[in-house]
Amino acid sequence: MRKIVFIMATLVAAVVAFGCAAEQKAPAKPKVILLISEQNIEGPQRAWWASEIDLSTTEAKLATKLIDSGYEVLEPSNLNRIINQDKAFRLVDFSDDKAVKLGNLSKANYVILGKAIASSGGNVPQSNMRSCFANISAKVINVKDGKVLAYLDASGSSAHMDAITGGREALSAAGDDLALKVLDVLNKQGGK
Repeated sequence: MRKIVFIMATLVAAVVAFGCAAEQKAPAKPKVILLISEQNIEGPQRAWWASEIDLSTTEAKLATKLIDSGYEVLEPSNLNRIINQDKAFRLVDFSDDKAVKLGNLSKANYVILGKAIASSGGNVPQSNMRSCFANISAKVINVKDGKVLAYLDASGSSAHMDAITGGREALSAAGDDLALKVLDVLNKQGGK
């Protein structure tokens, strides 16, 4: 009988301890701001912070990969209040200093700052398809100290009958390439 009482008491203590541990806060996910302006074939250079558009193709691809890896990507809608207070944030070309300032104001850990450009090549031989290419240059900035952790480049390609759609596909492929490189940099920082 004592054995049963001892086992029951041990089980109750374990359940209570597990419950207390589960109630403890999980560590905060590192917060990231994506500031990658994008220019598709023959279109203007655009950026969510300088106009009324949503995340670019590149940023959407990068955001998905970061979220899947445990990072919190700050939504443009959550940053609009800060951006609207300072018109200097409404320019497509962002300086490192402005990126760090926005990061500090929004309590982000990292800013990914860059440009993505898609261009159209010639026709694919013996088809109606156009070859399309995208290149991204970006940098990962640690908001805490303002240091650039890495300069990165990425590329992607596509072939499509419609050059604009092909450009978007190439930008998406380049976004995948960039995501792997950004995650490598952030994971080396311990995600902090």
